Amino acid sequence: QVQLVESGGGLVQPGGSLRLSCEVSGRTASNHIMGWFRLAPGQEREFVASINWSGGRIYYLDSVRGRFTISRDNAKRTVYLQMNSLKPEDTAVYYCAASTRGNPIMIMIRKAETYDSWGQGTQVTVSS
Repeated sequence: QVQLVESGGGLVQPGGSLRLSCEVSGRTASNHIMGWFRLAPGQEREFVASINWSGGRIYYLDSVRGRFTISRDNAKRTVYLQMNSLKPEDTAVYYCAASTRGNPIMIMIRKAETYDSWGQGTQVTVSS
């Protein structure tokens, strides 16, 4: 397992931007998948985006595609989620997650059960 620490959340007006960061410690490998999920009050945890340490396996939730960008900096061992054109419905606690088990197929990358390490979460609030 790895240890994950998120940062970068906050309060932003609709149309604004935020960049979330996830610092990773512990053993990583090029095929390990890093994901962002979010949990809003009264809703189920939702997959947002994924990437591996080689820069592949990039997938997005349909409602954020074109507004959010996931990236990674291997030297800094950090994964980012750049969020632009934020909407009130993006309000949630955002979690970074790591999957270090095998090479999951695409449909499984979108499922929380695929991930074996989770960060503590960072609150994102989009409101005027």
